Amino acid sequence: MSDFLLQSPETDSAVARPCVVVAVVMRRERIDNRWQPWRWVLADVVPHEEGFGTQPRLLLKETHEERWLHPGFKVELFPGDAEGYYLNVTTERPCFWVVWRMEEAAALAEEPVAVPHIVTLSYHDAGRWLDAQETVEQVPASLEVAQWLQAFVDQHHVLEAKRRQRPQSFKTLQDRFGNPVRVSTDKAGGSGRG
Repeated sequence: MSDFLLQSPETDSAVARPCVVVAVVMRRERIDNRWQPWRWVLADVVPHEEGFGTQPRLLLKETHEERWLHPGFKVELFPGDAEGYYLNVTTERPCFWVVWRMEEAAALAEEPVAVPHIVTLSYHDAGRWLDAQETVEQVPASLEVAQWLQAFVDQHHVLEAKRRQRPQSFKTLQDRFGNPVRVSTDKAGGSGRG
């Protein structure tokens, strides 16, 4: 059973948005590479719990793996991005996307640590961050979150009606400069044939 606390806005509040509060688990794993002995990957997005506190912390440290917990990410849903959520929820496996960066965190560890910055359920947001050369990874969302997202999409997303494209034969003809062209079937003299 999942423990995601899915919140919907109060009916009289114009600024409150549906949201879920999550924690991100990042994993540092040893790899067989002499130039880079470690790599960071997104391990999971889990429901936030009060016991997590507000600061990142090391959960596990072994010779081949470390796991770090980063609590308190608020994932809000915006009606203006309903299509981005629609594209996520209509996939075979809806997911969370996490944007993370390597940062010097002397208070946390001696070496740079992968720090998540943003968590979203929007396909469009993830695409924009990838286009901006950010590190973006995804993990599957729980069935409970997928159903909550589907309910939001059902309420806010409107499929655009496909517009009928006018046949090419009905378009006005233009010359290479964009000026209208007149086509005539009248025979103009000058060919010398009678």
